[in-house]
Amino acid sequence: MNETPHHSGGRCPVAHDRLPAAAPLPYVAEDPFHPAKRLQELRAEFPVSRLLYPGGETGWLVTRYADVRAVLADPVTFSSKNRTRFDPLREVPEEVKDPLVRPGLFNGVDPPEHGFYRKQLIAQFTANRMKSLEPRIEQIVAGQLDIMAAKGPVANLIADFALPVPSLVICELLGVDYAERERFQAATAKAVSFESTTEDVRDALASLGGFMLDLVHQKQADPDDALLSGLIQAQEGAERLLTDEELTNMVMFLLIAGHETTANMLGLGTLSLLHHPEQLAKLKADPSLVDNAVEELLRFNSIVRVGLLRVATRDVEFGGQFIPAGSPVVASLLAANRDPERFDDPDELDISRAGVHHVSFGHGVHKCLGKQLARTEMRIGYRRLFERFPDLRLAIPLQEVRWRTDMSIYGLHQLPVTW
Repeated sequence: MNETPHHSGGRCPVAHDRLPAAAPLPYVAEDPFHPAKRLQELRAEFPVSRLLYPGGETGWLVTRYADVRAVLADPVTFSSKNRTRFDPLREVPEEVKDPLVRPGLFNGVDPPEHGFYRKQLIAQFTANRMKSLEPRIEQIVAGQLDIMAAKGPVANLIADFALPVPSLVICELLGVDYAERERFQAATAKAVSFESTTEDVRDALASLGGFMLDLVHQKQADPDDALLSGLIQAQEGAERLLTDEELTNMVMFLLIAGHETTANMLGLGTLSLLHHPEQLAKLKADPSLVDNAVEELLRFNSIVRVGLLRVATRDVEFGGQFIPAGSPVVASLLAANRDPERFDDPDELDISRAGVHHVSFGHGVHKCLGKQLARTEMRIGYRRLFERFPDLRLAIPLQEVRWRTDMSIYGLHQLPVTW
C-alpha cells in the first residue's frame, strides 16, 4: 500500500459530506481485550475520519495499518511539534495551549533536531550494553518471584512483579537510586492519568524534572558506569554540548517510558495468556515460542490505546480526505494492530502467528529506542514466571479485574493471582 501523504491504497475518496460527524475518540471498549466496536467500524468504513476534541476543536483519526505507518513515517508532513496544544481525551485550557518546549524531550521534536538527540542516546543503547543487562534482568526477575512466593499463595502480580522488574532495570541502566521509586512512580502515574488536569501533568513533570536535574548534577560530580554518566562523559570535546536541561529531559523521558510501558505489558500479557489457556499451554510445551509470543502479545494488547498524535504541517490529501494545515492527526496503533487487511484473524491471540510486524513501538524516526530492552524484560519475565508458578491463575473473577481505562498507558491497576 502506498505510504505517501496522498490518497492511499487506491481507495476512492470519501466526500466530506458522507463522513460521519466529528465524534470523540472511542477509547473505552465493550470488551477490555479488544478495541471499541466503533473504532473497528471506522477502520472498515471511514479509515480517515473526523475526531472531536473535548475543547471543541476537530481533527482526524487514522485507523488502518498502512495509513498509520504512512503518517508516522512522514515527519515532514505530520509533525511531532505542537502536540501539547491538543489532547483527544482532555480539554486543554487556553492559558496552557502555547506549545510546551522542553529542550531534550526528543519525542516532541522533528528531524534534524530529533536526530541530534537520538544519536546521543543510540551511542549509549549499544547492543553490548543491552546484552550485558540480561544476567542482571534474570536476577531481578528471580528476586521478584522469590518475593511473590514468600507472600503466596496469593500475590498482586502488578505490585509484586510487573512494576518492580522494569523499574529496577531502568534504574540500573540510567543510574537512578531505586530507593527513589515511589517518587518517580507517583509522578509518572499522575502524568499519565486522565483524571489529572493539564496543569497537574505539568506539575508532575516539573517535580520529576527537579529530581532528574539533581541526579544530573550528582553524576557530573561523581560519575559511574550507567547511561546518564555515559551521556555526560560523551560531551567532552563534542562540537555541540548538551545543556543540563537537555540531559534532564532526555533521561526523564527514558525513566518514564522505561518502566511504565513494560510494567503494563508484563501485567496485560500475563492476563492475556491466562485468559487464553490454549496459548499458554502452547508456550509451556514449547518455550522457544517465547520471542514470538512477546511480539504477538505486544500486537494484541497495544497499550498505547489513545494513539500517537501528530500535527499536519501543510494542507494534504490523505486517505481520500483533505486535511488542512495545523490539524491534529491521531494515528491509532490499536486499530492498526487489529487491521484485517494486515493480520489474519486479528482479534485472535496466536503466539505462533508468523510475521507479527506490529506498530506497538511506533514507526519511523520516533520508533521506541528501548524496544530491545523491553522485549528482553518480557521474554525473561513471562518465561520465568510460568516456570516458577506453572499453575498460576487468577485469584479473583475476571470481571473484578481493575483495568486502567483512566490512564493513557493501558494496563491493569491490580492483578491478584494465586498458585
